Amino acid sequence: MDGVQPKLMNSIFSIKGTYFYLIAMFINAFTDVGHKIIIQNVIFKIYDEQTQIILTAIVNSLIILPFILLFTPSSFIANKYPKNLVMKYSAFFAIIITLLITFCYYNGLFIEAFVLTFVLSAQSAIYSPAKYGYIKELVGSNLISAGNAAVQSITTVAILGSIVFYSFFFQMMSTADTESGILKEIAPLGWLLVIGSIVEYYLASKLPQFEVDRTKSKFNIKKYKNGSYLRKNLKMVTRIKPIFSSIIALGMFWGISQVMLAIFGAYAKDTFHITNVLVVQGILALSAVGIVIGSIVAAKLSKNYIHLGLVPFSAIGMTLMLVLIPFMSSIEQVAVLFITFGFFSGFILVPLNAFIQDRSPQVHLGTILAGNNFLQNIFMFSFLMLTTLFAYNGMDSTILIYLMSFVGLVLFIYMLKEHKLMFAWFMAESLLKVRYKFVYYGLENIPKEGATLLLGNHVSWLDWGIIQFPIERRLRFIIDRPMYNTPFIKPVLQMQDAIPISARGAKDAFKKAREYINKEEVIAIFPEGEISHSGVLKEFHKGFEIIAKDNSGVIIPFYIDGMWGSRLSRSSEKFRKFKTLFRREVRVYYGKPMPFNSTPKDVKEAVEKLKEEHGTK
Repeated sequence: MDGVQPKLMNSIFSIKGTYFYLIAMFINAFTDVGHKIIIQNVIFKIYDEQTQIILTAIVNSLIILPFILLFTPSSFIANKYPKNLVMKYSAFFAIIITLLITFCYYNGLFIEAFVLTFVLSAQSAIYSPAKYGYIKELVGSNLISAGNAAVQSITTVAILGSIVFYSFFFQMMSTADTESGILKEIAPLGWLLVIGSIVEYYLASKLPQFEVDRTKSKFNIKKYKNGSYLRKNLKMVTRIKPIFSSIIALGMFWGISQVMLAIFGAYAKDTFHITNVLVVQGILALSAVGIVIGSIVAAKLSKNYIHLGLVPFSAIGMTLMLVLIPFMSSIEQVAVLFITFGFFSGFILVPLNAFIQDRSPQVHLGTILAGNNFLQNIFMFSFLMLTTLFAYNGMDSTILIYLMSFVGLVLFIYMLKEHKLMFAWFMAESLLKVRYKFVYYGLENIPKEGATLLLGNHVSWLDWGIIQFPIERRLRFIIDRPMYNTPFIKPVLQMQDAIPISARGAKDAFKKAREYINKEEVIAIFPEGEISHSGVLKEFHKGFEIIAKDNSGVIIPFYIDGMWGSRLSRSSEKFRKFKTLFRREVRVYYGKPMPFNSTPKDVKEAVEKLKEEHGTK
């Protein structure tokens, strides 16, 4: 292994079917958004302020409502049938729907085209659990963060492209001052929607089919009508608390986003006197650019595991962007905030979607993903109804932006409570990466579960953090009490349940460590007993044998290379002065598992072997 793992995107694109799948996702989003943008632009052209906000909120509600109403059927279909076939036949129905939409355009039937927004969304509601559940089948659990980043990026680029593309031609082609007149002028755009649906159908028909466990039950329409299915499916979604909290967080995020989409046109028209639909939609599209960038960065930061510490960081970043919008004096400044808002959005979308897909039992994946859609759309629908109510009662768009800032703050507090330890580690790692480049080898040697002892060399005051950063399992450190009591570090170590040790308290420390080992957790120890004064390995103490005695598990030796000579090591000033001007590369090597009854001599020899094979000469 020549690094942490293979290049993520190269690994994904080497999988058969990836190109067809991602292009199909692109066209699906491009087509769905195209019709929505045309209807929204008609509303923007004809109506002002409160009426515009209300009608835009209704359009978005029509898009959302099918995801609520079809929660049970869509989850049943995604669990019952191969997901590639669900996508194929959904794309076929999209061809029929877009033909009807085109007919409405040519005949100036605004109300009918408005209602067909609901029908097209119903097709998407059936399609959605299958298309997102297919990610795990296609790329597997190891690449699920990268897979979600690719899907999020390609979908976002499609949304961005569709907004700009259809708004550009809408602005060029529309001159009428009635809904009917505008639709007749832009009617040829309908054929692009039809062509997109045909191409999507062709691509979906080329996707490979995977054999997975599928439900053998039959759909009971009576249970659907009386809500039995709904109660059962919601119970399945809510029983795994980490998944449920992730769904709630995504729902809050999408609720905020929907309100901003609904009110921004009115805000831009009222505050900056913008009447060009391309400008308004283009600024909204900039958030999509930010999402692409943020998703790629989030996937990179989650290359070792799904990093939920990104989520609180995302929430506070988005909140700050919303707070700043009313203080901007130009539309260009607002555009910068929107792209930054999108960047932070990628940090919440990639890890939470990947986490939900990865932790859901495969047999219930369709139900949980449909439940994810259901609850997210309940949030979005509720937020849009409140937006409509507030606008109807004369509340302007600026107040609504401040309300969304408050919701963003609530989201941050909620996610901080859920993931405070991961957030603390993310912030610590981010700060240290300014000065250090961390490279890890042999991470595949660390067990995903089971009692584990990590034993290795100790060369700096940062070693406890360096060995934790790439590992999803939280390490329980046995750490020298003076280091444990260091200000700023102590709160993080307390959250991690680190075990302070001193000459007088060694017995209690080992007792506590044995309790964690009995729970099959990971204990990290530096058996030298202190930070090295020479960079040379000293004898390993016997303390870890007390922890391992009469227990089953594995020992993972590790060697930290590159910290000796830094200012945070105990090397001499003379040795380090030539190395402080550059970003220091630190390499950590995790060795093959060793038996729990290994002696200090055995473990030291394993660490020395790692040094001899990989260490700096």
